Amino acid sequence: MDAFVENLRTACATRHSISQVCREIGINRQQFNRYINGEAKPSAHNLARIATFFGLTPADFQLPEHSFGQKLHRPSLGGAEGVADVFQGFPGDIAALRRHVGYYQTYHLSLSWPGLVVCSYSRLYEEDGLIRVRSVERIRDAEREILQFSKYVGLAAFWRNRIFITERNIGRNTMLSQTILMPFEAHQRVYLRGTTMGVSWRKENLPYASRMIWRYIGREPDIRQVLSRCGVLPLASRHLPPTVRAFLEDPSAEILTVPTEY
Repeated sequence: MDAFVENLRTACATRHSISQVCREIGINRQQFNRYINGEAKPSAHNLARIATFFGLTPADFQLPEHSFGQKLHRPSLGGAEGVADVFQGFPGDIAALRRHVGYYQTYHLSLSWPGLVVCSYSRLYEEDGLIRVRSVERIRDAEREILQFSKYVGLAAFWRNRIFITERNIGRNTMLSQTILMPFEAHQRVYLRGTTMGVSWRKENLPYASRMIWRYIGREPDIRQVLSRCGVLPLASRHLPPTVRAFLEDPSAEILTVPTEY
């Protein structure tokens, strides 16, 4: 039997059902049956998605049975127990997540800029069986003579009608942030509302949580125009869409943080 077919069957046996595997990877069950029966080989793209789901690499599926079994149960994802289980949380329901692929103008209240709204942009896109995130934050604060340009990369997952996004900034002082967004019904896909959690870079690196709202702007927008809208804005700014303003200025939309002293 072909090593790939044998190893794929072994991997699938670690899950509740083939249907669950297909659903979570986002591959058609009929097509997947052809792979597992040896009737067809997956494309490089689909092989990468399958490998990622099991916490492996595409090359691992060509290993001898014993070596593959060791890899499957001891995946080399950082060498720590449980790391593979966490990584397998991405992308979750990729079919549902694909509906939200594209560019967004994002808005949130930040501890670093009290009383102001930070406007940035993010992109959700599919690559190697995952939904990846790239975000750009550009802030020009003439009053404080601050010019900040930050880039972030991350992964998105879809579980129980929620989008979970984990990002890290690119640079010397790396930090992580977590955002949870709530999609609404099919007829309303412009806005994704939720909460973001991060660390303030101007306030002694204090952790904080605040409201976040994403506004969908398409799959191929004018990036220069999108970037020109990034910055810090007062809540009364005419550049804030009414839906964004209403969501962020709600009395319950306070920033939560941790005091330095007790």
